Amino acid sequence: MPSSAAIEARGLVKTYAVRGDKDGVRALDGLDVTVPRGTVFGLLGPNGAGKSTTIKILTTLARPDAGTAAVEGVDVLRRPDRVRRVIGVVAQRSGTDPGATGRENLVLQGRLYGLGAAAPSRADELLARFGLTDAAGRLVKTYSGGMQRRLDVALGLVHRPEVLFLDEPTTGLDPEARAAMWAEISRLAGEDGMTVLLTTHYLDEADRLAGRIAIVDHGRVVAEGSPDELKGALRGDVVHLELAAETDPAAARSALGDLPGIRDVVVAGDAISARSDDGASAVPGILAVLQAAGAPAASVTVARPSLDDVYLRLTGRRYGDADAGELAAEGATR
Repeated sequence: MPSSAAIEARGLVKTYAVRGDKDGVRALDGLDVTVPRGTVFGLLGPNGAGKSTTIKILTTLARPDAGTAAVEGVDVLRRPDRVRRVIGVVAQRSGTDPGATGRENLVLQGRLYGLGAAAPSRADELLARFGLTDAAGRLVKTYSGGMQRRLDVALGLVHRPEVLFLDEPTTGLDPEARAAMWAEISRLAGEDGMTVLLTTHYLDEADRLAGRIAIVDHGRVVAEGSPDELKGALRGDVVHLELAAETDPAAARSALGDLPGIRDVVVAGDAISARSDDGASAVPGILAVLQAAGAPAASVTVARPSLDDVYLRLTGRRYGDADAGELAAEGATR
């Protein structure tokens, strides 16, 4: 029976050599991921978590030291040529020729994929779809950031791939351009039935677009599920506190750890988070014990759990924070 998964990876391991470090940096440490067909799947993690290395392996641009991976049932190591026929890739950095027009970029891409005489009509079709018809004859270097990013996605779709890899597609875009890109990504999976693997630094983006999410940390998937499933696992409210200047976070954590009804206390720099079944009712008691412990709070907020709270609970740090080892791994992959 054919697999319902568009992407399957098992036990991926990848270590990069780093000057001055005989052991190198392990970017992937036994990563497993399964992406259902016809969905938007979010791969989340800070810089250096292993996202870019995973994408490189799945798109045949890198080979793992160990493990297996297949895209639409095709082994990425044994048949990379076939994999490249069924995937589209939109990398973080634009692959367009800035000295050519938008239409010229698309026609060239079509011919590289063997569309032949059909390449110009396919280019015109994509220019219309992405609202670039009026700019078709302009050099790409004159495009705005949002226009260029739409052209990048169009280039990835020229050959009608079954799986599209989008590596941080909205980084640097203004809110209007970002919203337009969100609408197009939703359309790809919804109306077109395409499988989209999305990496992003924006948790709200993953929350809105992805039907399923895998959170990657230190080269492993540490949690997987729908956004609602992941957030729902954090029962109750999240209480976020910013500690006053020169406050000892350890004292604050100790004080909260002894408070009934408070659980999962996590310190991240000068901030501290905890969970409670009723966050609003718990706030007066929290502020009182912190004051008594000589660790007063400068501010406090109560909210329903977010994907950032999920990440904090799993890793002990905020989503945007990466340690030195992770950053070294990220640098080694570029």
